[in-house]
Amino acid sequence: MKLRFLSLLMAVMYAVAAPVQAQQGPLRIEITEGVIEPLPFAVPSFQPETAEAGQLATDIARVVSNDLTGTGLFREIPASAFISTVSDFNAPVQYADWKAINAQALITGAVNVQGNSVNVKFRLYDVFSGAELGDGLQFSGTTEAWRRMAHKVADAVYSRITGEGPYFDSRVAYVSETGPKDARQKRLAIMDYDGANVQYLTDSGAIVLAPRFSPSGDRILYTSYESGFPRIYVLDIGSVQRRVLESAEGTMSFAPRFSPSGQTVVYSLTRGGNTDIYTMDINSGQSVRLTNTPSIETAPSFSPDGSRIVFESDRSGTQQLYIMSATGGEPTRISFGEGRYGTPVWSPRGDLVAFTKQNKGRFHIGVMRLDGSEERLLTASFLDEGPTWAPNGRVIMFARETQGAGGSSTLYSVDISGRNLKPVQTPEGGSDPSWSPLQN
Repeated sequence: MKLRFLSLLMAVMYAVAAPVQAQQGPLRIEITEGVIEPLPFAVPSFQPETAEAGQLATDIARVVSNDLTGTGLFREIPASAFISTVSDFNAPVQYADWKAINAQALITGAVNVQGNSVNVKFRLYDVFSGAELGDGLQFSGTTEAWRRMAHKVADAVYSRITGEGPYFDSRVAYVSETGPKDARQKRLAIMDYDGANVQYLTDSGAIVLAPRFSPSGDRILYTSYESGFPRIYVLDIGSVQRRVLESAEGTMSFAPRFSPSGQTVVYSLTRGGNTDIYTMDINSGQSVRLTNTPSIETAPSFSPDGSRIVFESDRSGTQQLYIMSATGGEPTRISFGEGRYGTPVWSPRGDLVAFTKQNKGRFHIGVMRLDGSEERLLTASFLDEGPTWAPNGRVIMFARETQGAGGSSTLYSVDISGRNLKPVQTPEGGSDPSWSPLQN
């Protein structure tokens, strides 16, 4: 019951990040219009402070670098270009050597391993002003969670330079897909935002769709066909225990999402051939009907403050986007362009709605303001669908399916400017991504 959509890729850029060096201020990537060169930075290998820390020090520095370069806003200067090295975390920085190779930012770090515990500390320097940018920080955890420490370092660097919120220390739930298109095997999986540390949460015995994280990141809602018709389940990630959210006999429930409080679920329910939007108290199971029309109302998504819901409906004759109060009432249509619109998702910032659009045989991922203005189409292909927002509202992940009987589905990400479109590496095919909040 997935709805699919598209149109031509617009050349207009939206809020593109541009590295600049203020004459009298700290190093900063400011949000401007236009496309310019990424900010050059250097990450010498982090220093091992214990014998056991050697490999982890190298690996953590690599993940930090990959996180930053993966945004498209930063460009790493290779170690082969270095004039000097950093052999002591506390030694003075030789700024002239880093200026000579045009490094604008320098990241240094040290790693200490004691048994199963790892401590990572780092410093960020503005090379051209010759000063440390903010205070040094350190993060601690287990050796098994070393990648999280690296993501936290990269998040701190990213936020200090861009002023944007962090998003590297997050996870993505998705549907892992294997097999031919006409006999696709699907199971729920969870991974780090960059495709590492994949964990499977269900087997492939039944079709599963649309996993959705709770606001606390500890539970996932999803739809399963294991009973022969769609039903909604809630799964605890830590224990991998699950339970069904009961619905009346003879009904089909699907397309669930948590409210910002995590106590309520909004979803679609089909009864007697009619599909409407309901909310349910996740503890008591008490449900409330929000829409009551002969049209198909589905794919609801709460606003960040929980006061409104955006959803798709064909009440106008074609699939379009609407916003209504979280308690129901008359909705307001917000999509008015050519084609059909679906799978709307409210930005964590509250200012934009991402969507899937179908027009003239093509599919797009796009964003628009809450009144439908400033529509921007970020992608265009045979089939792009199912956007999900990074925790900072800056990046969108979605699924792209290739054409033909041998076609496959792959996860992609793109900046809200339309830049930096790239695949997300997963062991098998992937669809229906859902980005978690930042981990605690």
